[in-house]
Amino acid sequence: MSGGDIAGLIAAGVFALLVLLLAVPILKLGKVLDEVRTSIRSISDGATPLMDEVTATVSTTNQQLKKVDGISSNVSDASANLSALSSLVAATVGSPLIKVAAFSYGVRTALANRKKPAAGRRSR
Repeated sequence: MSGGDIAGLIAAGVFALLVLLLAVPILKLGKVLDEVRTSIRSISDGATPLMDEVTATVSTTNQQLKKVDGISSNVSDASANLSALSSLVAATVGSPLIKVAAFSYGVRTALANRKKPAAGRRSR
């Protein structure tokens, strides 16, 4: 055996030792990847029914919101009609009532002043 052969054997042994040392982390990394694959599969299996339920809930909610939207538009129309009706009643009945009230107040005041003699006047 020559020196080159011995050096080759030592290099081959060091290389084999290096391969063994690197094989351990690679095997551990493979186990980690297997666990990740299993976790992703279980999450995927659990998420699919959940996504179906969420889709059903959102569609039901949209239907309910459409009904509420119709109700709110009807309430808005009713409140606009009530506002118009109250304005009409106020214009029709309110103004004459105010005039009648003002007239009666004026008549009462005039009658009250007519009955009282003036304080500064003396009758003879």
